[in-house]
Amino acid sequence: MPKNPLDAYTQNRKASLSGRDIEVAVLEKAAMNFRLLVKNWDEGQAFNRKLDEAVKFNQRIWDIFQSDWKSDECALPIDVRQNLLSLSVFVRKASLDLVAYPTRQKLEVLIGINENIANGLSEGRQKTTPTDAPPTNPLR
Repeated sequence: MPKNPLDAYTQNRKASLSGRDIEVAVLEKAAMNFRLLVKNWDEGQAFNRKLDEAVKFNQRIWDIFQSDWKSDECALPIDVRQNLLSLSVFVRKASLDLVAYPTRQKLEVLIGINENIANGLSEGRQKTTPTDAPPTNPLR
């Protein structure tokens, strides 16, 4: 058991999250990483390293989503899946462009996408998942 009560709470919270909660949390974390970069904008080498790390983290999230949306087991309607896959391609291109030619505006675009998807997942969970229902994966 962790010595710090906050660590124990954090471990317990992580263990009890549903798939949708995890998706929301990682999208929010990626957006927060980008927001910190916007707030502390710098052109130095340390900033570029932080930018690369934040973009890689974000891209890993979108790669996981993309593989789920491509799966035959994905329960989303085909048109929704195609739209989400198109969005994931846009995120990849925008990420590459951001690393090559960093600007605050490009970061804001990725922040907006992540926050909007996270908000949509949160709202969908609140509207459709009763408190006693088992967790579901919204991307399947």
